Amino acid sequence: MAASIKAAMAFVLSAQRNPDDLDAVRGHWQRYRNYLRENQARFPPGAYELASSDWYFGCEDHRAPHDAWLEAAVFTEPSDGERQQHRQLSLEVTLLGAWHDLWIKLRYPRVYSYAMQGGASNDGHGDWLYDEFRVADNGHLIHEIEWAGKPFFDGSRWLIEASDVEFSVEPRQAR
Repeated sequence: MAASIKAAMAFVLSAQRNPDDLDAVRGHWQRYRNYLRENQARFPPGAYELASSDWYFGCEDHRAPHDAWLEAAVFTEPSDGERQQHRQLSLEVTLLGAWHDLWIKLRYPRVYSYAMQGGASNDGHGDWLYDEFRVADNGHLIHEIEWAGKPFFDGSRWLIEASDVEFSVEPRQAR
């Protein structure tokens, strides 16, 4: 795992969400909003647009990934050069939206490092619980994602260090 991923501090993931202390949860969200605002110039544009939107982290908007299910995570290694020796890594994640009416896609054009820790996966990853975007010291995007899993929240977590994230949705019937 890259050093930049290890050093990142979380703001609004499950460890910061104590349902018995809503004031503390609100405080964490306020610190995250402040972090985003203070670091806007350092953020890749796609990630900042999502993280600062008024819908992405909610449960009401059909485009929000909360409670979506993983359909696919596809790594590709685009290459060029005489022997195709110049390579880089890309990742596209496709989710079935929480209302089962949309395909949500997150594309990471260039992935520098990643760590995917999973728990029991007999029934898949479960719901996309929480995620947050941060900027590493080296300027790369860090996207941390927590999955519910079965049994509920078994500690499945993805850490992706990338150039940016491109977000799109398409109606489910269009696929």
